Amino acid sequence: MKAITKRQSEVLSYIKTFIHDHKFPPTMREISLGFSISVKGAYDHVKALEKKQFIKLDNNRCRTIEVLGEDTDTNRTVDVPVLGNVAAGVPLLAEENLEGTVRLPQEFVRRGPHFALHVKGDSMHGAGIMDGDVAIFRQQQTAENGDIVVAMVDEAVTLKRFFKEKNRVRLQAENPEYPPIFTQNVRVLGRLAHLIRRYD
Repeated sequence: MKAITKRQSEVLSYIKTFIHDHKFPPTMREISLGFSISVKGAYDHVKALEKKQFIKLDNNRCRTIEVLGEDTDTNRTVDVPVLGNVAAGVPLLAEENLEGTVRLPQEFVRRGPHFALHVKGDSMHGAGIMDGDVAIFRQQQTAENGDIVVAMVDEAVTLKRFFKEKNRVRLQAENPEYPPIFTQNVRVLGRLAHLIRRYD
């Protein structure tokens, strides 16, 4: 590795600390705010670090800074909170619903905060999601047509496939025994990222 400047060393230290604290890497804007510099200035420092092989980037995606020469990829794990059934009026992501955690490799949860839910019922078995699975979701408030999401509808949490129609949203089960839910009042809480299944 080539030597880096004092400011580049500070940026590298900032990236490492950010990843340690948040479990995912910072964006260029967050780096720029951290040092009170322009986004282009942050980008130039990050590209210099990449050229000197201290980090690796995927320029086509956000939050993809990877620190090289450390055990961050293969050995580090992240505890993802497991949230239980939601009570009426209590947001799903509230602390009251925390049942514990599930430990996952850090590479599984790179792109922002994640949470887990126990799957109850068979409404999504056509998508390979079975009763008793632990579903891991990337926390987000938006979805594309066809995404499998966990959403809040009339104070109830449901796991369905998301479709935006002209004046409403359709939440579609993957089991013909369950009719679709049509609503104008839905709040997306997360998008399905992974499934964990036990066979014992």
